[in-house]
Amino acid sequence: METVIMHPESKEQLTALKAFAKALKVKFETERSDYNAEFVAKIAESEKQIKEGNFTTLDPGKSIWENLK
Repeated sequence: METVIMHPESKEQLTALKAFAKALKVKFETERSDYNAEFVAKIAESEKQIKEGNFTTLDPGKSIWENLK
């Protein structure tokens, strides 16, 4: 068997997915996230940028203005 992980973006989507799983008698479990979905999306985008090498490294021995030159 496989595990399916879905990421609903609204309460309506979550409700529909739960109803669908119940109708098919598919066992499921949920995890509550206390984070705002918009915040989570920003973090995911930042992680993607890091993986693509799109970031700036700062030298703690220099001022921020020297680092940005």
